Amino acid sequence: MSIVTVQLGQCGNQIGQEVFNAICSDVHGTHGLCSKKENESYHDACKERFFCEQESGVPVARAVLVDMEPKVISQTLSMAARSGCWKYDDQSHFCQKQGSGNNWANGYSVHGPRHKEAIMNLVQKEAEKCDRLGGFFTIMSMAGGTGSGLGAFVTQCLRDAFPTSFILNHIIWPYGTGEVIVQNYNSVLTLSHLYRSSDALLVHENDVIHKICAQLMNIKQISFRDVNQVIAHQLGSVFQPSYTAECGSHYSRNPLGDLMETLVPHPEFKMLGLRNIPQMPENSLAYSSFSWPGLIKHLRQMLIANAKMEEGIDWQVQPPRPGSSLPSSHSTPKPLHFNTSIANLVILRGKDTHSADLGSFQDPSLYTSWLNPQDAFNAWKTPRAFNKYEKSAALVSNSQFLLKPLDNVVGKAWNMFASKAYLHQYTKFGIEEEDFLDSFTALEQVISSYTIL
Repeated sequence: MSIVTVQLGQCGNQIGQEVFNAICSDVHGTHGLCSKKENESYHDACKERFFCEQESGVPVARAVLVDMEPKVISQTLSMAARSGCWKYDDQSHFCQKQGSGNNWANGYSVHGPRHKEAIMNLVQKEAEKCDRLGGFFTIMSMAGGTGSGLGAFVTQCLRDAFPTSFILNHIIWPYGTGEVIVQNYNSVLTLSHLYRSSDALLVHENDVIHKICAQLMNIKQISFRDVNQVIAHQLGSVFQPSYTAECGSHYSRNPLGDLMETLVPHPEFKMLGLRNIPQMPENSLAYSSFSWPGLIKHLRQMLIANAKMEEGIDWQVQPPRPGSSLPSSHSTPKPLHFNTSIANLVILRGKDTHSADLGSFQDPSLYTSWLNPQDAFNAWKTPRAFNKYEKSAALVSNSQFLLKPLDNVVGKAWNMFASKAYLHQYTKFGIEEEDFLDSFTALEQVISSYTIL
């Protein structure tokens, strides 16, 4: 099944282009460990997901590009064309001459309704090119105006127009300091609206990715492109073809559906985080070797200690012990800093994946008590290596990983709202105080639900 990617705003378009680059370089990389037949079926499954063929033979991304300013879209189109191995459809983009000025309300209440028909026509055309549509993957930021405001509006339109298709929103969580003065308002409004219309929200935090660039990739002067390439690598490690338990020796045909079935057992819990191991500069790969027991041990500890990268993991954090001296009416208290999961998916790529033992991820103490651990954990595997890593593992997790950042954003936005700071910028575009209060209420419910896991 095919995935239509909708790139929204500057951030969404720049990341989207890097994602298609990462996927293309993976498909065209050399993978001597795999048979010709294996490589061909991988190649075919990837192309069905992300590309359609043109007569020229150059794969065309299944994507719609949207921004309210033309500059980033023209750069994105030309960078893709220059790559020589894929491109965007010349007709699948929409832009205007004026942006949203970092104002969520401008993107949501003005640009959205005004340009709905044109944008949704492009989406419809892209969907009609798919033999079988699996769903939509939107890429957007939470901090600015177009990506967040227009992105929330477009997601709502996708849900109305394609009620049975899966929608996965990929969201870039803003830096804790120094982006936009109203970023906490924009973030609260974005998240609360997406929670209503999306099937799941896959979150990358800018501060975390910046740290990975500095500490793991050893990049001295970190650019937005460096950050976007790390994000794209992580996304590719999830979305490239793999064998699910059900599919056996065939690559999964419905990646978004499989992700939702595996990771979102209840509509109250839609927040997904992504960890990837190993990550290092390409010139270090030749001097490194990895074993599955080592990778899996690190990945599991990253999960339970809520470490976002493999450096600086707190090895002291351990799951709660089963059984307790407490009365039976009490459950065992969770250890401090322990990250409780609802569901986890581990994706292994590379040599000898059949020998990797993932039993440690089936430990019931990792999970909330209302789900059977057999249902809460899944593993996908492929013998094909990913982007030059002989062995690599990705973990997609529905857990408490975002509780602290979410609580911080809601708290900061509430403090500004209580003093009525900058509210006039939103009310002039039709977003009233009641809309803010509804958004706060919705997110406080999400925080409460994840807290009591």
